[in-house]
Amino acid sequence: MTTQGLAPLTDEELERYARHIVLPEIGGAGQQKLKRARVLVVGAGGLGAPALQYLAAAGVGTLGIVDDDTVSLSNLHRQVIHDTGSVGQPKIESARAALTRINPNVSIDLHNIRLTDDNIRDLVAQYDIVTDGSDNFATRYAVADAAAAVGRPLVHAAVGRFDGTLTVLKPFESGPDGTLNPSYRDLFPEPPPAGLVPSCAEAGVVGALTGVIGTLQAMEVIKLIVGIGEPLIGRLLLYDALAARFDVMRYKRRG
Repeated sequence: MTTQGLAPLTDEELERYARHIVLPEIGGAGQQKLKRARVLVVGAGGLGAPALQYLAAAGVGTLGIVDDDTVSLSNLHRQVIHDTGSVGQPKIESARAALTRINPNVSIDLHNIRLTDDNIRDLVAQYDIVTDGSDNFATRYAVADAAAAVGRPLVHAAVGRFDGTLTVLKPFESGPDGTLNPSYRDLFPEPPPAGLVPSCAEAGVVGALTGVIGTLQAMEVIKLIVGIGEPLIGRLLLYDALAARFDVMRYKRRG
């Protein structure tokens, strides 16, 4: 991403993002990249909540939110972008109100839709980066396939009970060795049989876990936008909350 044609940061923005700008790895140019960026967040739930909050606070210029659900009381122990007063409201409306309080400089695009093969590619193509916090395999595969097809980086994460995973997918580009980066289907060739993996409602999930993994999603997005560090491409980060342990598993393209 470039900063050509961008308006300079305002005095208010210079103060708001001062701790970013003082970092040599980000600086004013990096902050302008964040301001210019368009990021689509799939799901305003457990993972989407912290990802959205930190991306808004970081100054990402446009955040798109996809969710067609409403806030329920059982969401609130982990979906911290919502509060008790927002129960019954559409999640995207509740999320927009919270993000506007965090950073009124950020534009919020709302997509109160269920993603399908007919609408997903056109939606993904409107953004620079996608981060997926959905809670079902059908959506995960659809998002990953669409992002790969239109050439958009995807930051994918999932959680279950006390553990979480995170990776970055850019299968449309080659790695340092000249081979194409792996795709989501290289990591998970096909979804598990129906009923094998219990839902969050069935198995439960500790609320703070989604904060850990969702915040890591935001960090990977920021790295991709600014162009710093080593994104988790071809690497799957695994977090075991009970053991307080992080591991990394490498994976490659299958064919």
